[in-house]
Amino acid sequence: MSNSRKTKTRRDSDSIDFKELNCKRIKLSNENNSETEDNKISNDASLGNISEQILSVERDLVIELGKIVFHSPIEYVYSPLEYAFNIHTMYVQKYCNTIKKILFLGMNPGPWGMSQTGVPFGEISMVRDWLKICGPVGKPVKEQPNRKVTGFQCNRSEISGKRLWSLFQKLCGSPEKFFQQAYIHNYCPIALMKKNGCNITPAEIKGSEIQTLHSSCDKALLDIIKIIKAEIVIGIGGYAEKRAQFVIQSSKLPIKVLCLPHPSPRAVNNKNWSEKATKKLSEFGLLERFIS
Repeated sequence: MSNSRKTKTRRDSDSIDFKELNCKRIKLSNENNSETEDNKISNDASLGNISEQILSVERDLVIELGKIVFHSPIEYVYSPLEYAFNIHTMYVQKYCNTIKKILFLGMNPGPWGMSQTGVPFGEISMVRDWLKICGPVGKPVKEQPNRKVTGFQCNRSEISGKRLWSLFQKLCGSPEKFFQQAYIHNYCPIALMKKNGCNITPAEIKGSEIQTLHSSCDKALLDIIKIIKAEIVIGIGGYAEKRAQFVIQSSKLPIKVLCLPHPSPRAVNNKNWSEKATKKLSEFGLLERFIS
């Protein structure tokens, strides 16, 4: 492709110093060399290292995704788990340090949500005022002029994130109530854009890039499901549901996969999303778990 543009998630010369970001790599026990990887994950989780294991998996995923060369029309790649990793670390350590029965799975960062805060569906006011997480955020390697990252100074609101977190704020009252049994995670932690800043979802990518992306993200998702010992995975939107189904079926785990409609205002017939999502949770038999 002689006329195609190539975009990497970061320059080869840019390396992540996760020690400076206080993300300690978890060294799985080597006392028994015959232990399987699954047993190692399970044993570490039982020792209370859940949040650190998740951060380790995500760090490795960022490195793998950073090797992908994206072609035109993808011009910009934002990796908030690099430039906003300090905020993401706060989110994981504060809210995912215990086993979770329910994993809500999103697709990838939105321009005014996780791309700004490092938190899945991380609409500014919800992260700052309800989750009580705030701090400095860096910049992507290559920034789109109309999609600048200003962190918690951003004056735009991501409607999807506002709708999702507001629903659980209304149902649960406190974030602690929600996170007693549930956790929200994004399948793919990078945002992709055209030259004009138009968003490109993973579902729209073709060719070898998506095969590599799926392979890396599938592996990370499976690891996280095992670490938190999830019993139910709820895809937020059809793409997340399909990736969860693929991962669960391939691993033959006895885990139920469900789907909530995506809270995006661009989705078809998506008015009254909160009411529709509440009805779905009730149909799943899960609503009472969140009502305070």
